[in-house]
Amino acid sequence: MLKAAVPETILVVSALVALAADLLTMRELDSQFRRIIGGLIACVGCVAAIAWMLLMPEHANFFEGMLVLDPLTQLVKVALLVITIFTILVSVETDFTTHIGEYFALILLAAIGMLFLVSSEDILMIFISLELTSLSLYILTAFNKRNIKSAEAALKYFLFGGMSAAFTLFGLSLLYGLSGATNLSQIGAVVGRPGLDPLLIVAMVMTVIGFGFKIAAVPFHLWAPDAYEGAPAPSAAFIASGSKVASFFVFAKVLMLGFHGAEGSGAWRAFIPGWVPVIAVIAVASMLLGNLAAIVQSSVRRLLAYSAIAHAGYILLGVLANGRDGLASVIFYVVIYGLTTVGAFGVVSIVQDRTGGDALANFIGLSKRAPVLSFCMMVFMLSLAGIPPLAGFFGKFYLFTAALKSTPDNLGFLWLIFAAIGLSAVSLYYYLIVLKQIYVVAPASETPTLKAPVLGQVILSLLALAVLVLGCAPNLLLGRLISAIQVAGF
Repeated sequence: MLKAAVPETILVVSALVALAADLLTMRELDSQFRRIIGGLIACVGCVAAIAWMLLMPEHANFFEGMLVLDPLTQLVKVALLVITIFTILVSVETDFTTHIGEYFALILLAAIGMLFLVSSEDILMIFISLELTSLSLYILTAFNKRNIKSAEAALKYFLFGGMSAAFTLFGLSLLYGLSGATNLSQIGAVVGRPGLDPLLIVAMVMTVIGFGFKIAAVPFHLWAPDAYEGAPAPSAAFIASGSKVASFFVFAKVLMLGFHGAEGSGAWRAFIPGWVPVIAVIAVASMLLGNLAAIVQSSVRRLLAYSAIAHAGYILLGVLANGRDGLASVIFYVVIYGLTTVGAFGVVSIVQDRTGGDALANFIGLSKRAPVLSFCMMVFMLSLAGIPPLAGFFGKFYLFTAALKSTPDNLGFLWLIFAAIGLSAVSLYYYLIVLKQIYVVAPASETPTLKAPVLGQVILSLLALAVLVLGCAPNLLLGRLISAIQVAGF
């Protein structure tokens, strides 16, 4: 058991080392130097954890699902650590706090919670991991004490998160009461009988509500725009990327394993009670509200927040597919979305630091002031819009295909696919608004050149390259993902 938890232990040690080094030896030094050293310690810890996972045995199951190790969980954990590394590197060039050691320690603690979350098939461990992740993210949201919006965003995030935890705990406790087990597979074997028990319906609704808050799906999305806008940009990037990867993965596992046999049907004019029609309605509402609300935003951060709500709707189509292809499409898309979002927030962070704001007006003429940043932002925006040959296009195509293939007899999810394609076209409009400010609108003659940090340009270029490569050669990730899912037995 201890050997299986070595990656998380490495991150705990790294967090303590980063915290101690900053508090004991670097308090009086230059903040830029402190950020570099703290970021280096945190990145080394993440790399060491990845290296250990690649050397570990690929199969282990401790305490009936409390900690599960297989190729699938290892792949998702590696993706989470890669996103964590990029978040840390983006943070090095930002100056929003003097508590640098504490900041990097909290990022690592949030990552630890996410690693335990994706490794568990036990509802008790899932809840504990969710709370470790959430508590760290609440504090990271409030970390910019110079901005009152940061405190406001953290308070809203905390209040909605606390309510989410209550719903989740209530739903999971009902599952335990119905089945007498805490392992998801054992729960599914007991509750997945013909006919829906009224208590099972309540448990299903409560669980969906709880996880709906975590993934920012409509109507549980109200915290997201304020949190994305008010939090420090790297914290917002981590909330939008790492927590989405972990939350969607565990949400899919809870529905596919814990509520196995209670799926119902969301096919057009053939609805059968279960979790599938509930998720179908939430998916459509998320795509509709997220895309339409994003059109009227003047803040790029809030635009990305409503975009995230819409993307939650797209990803739920893969959850609805409820099979190997569905799970593979969810993981592939959410990883791509995570990398793209970290990159987009990285560009916003640099622009905001140099110009004082994240409004669309702050991006006017960026192509002439910072061509590298502009090109990276173009890649990220077009990938989010689903334009080929970028990774976002293939991710959406795979999601829609998986949903369509899940009902081959009657093409029951065709109505969802049409809605998703139509609203994807709407999303292209507001992504192009951002690119219009960058490439088309001429800046004022007195607008100074924006000096982007070299490290930031390198990191963002690597993220843009990853998005392009995974779009042209998706099998680099997808092939490993499908093989891992087959081994895991989904």
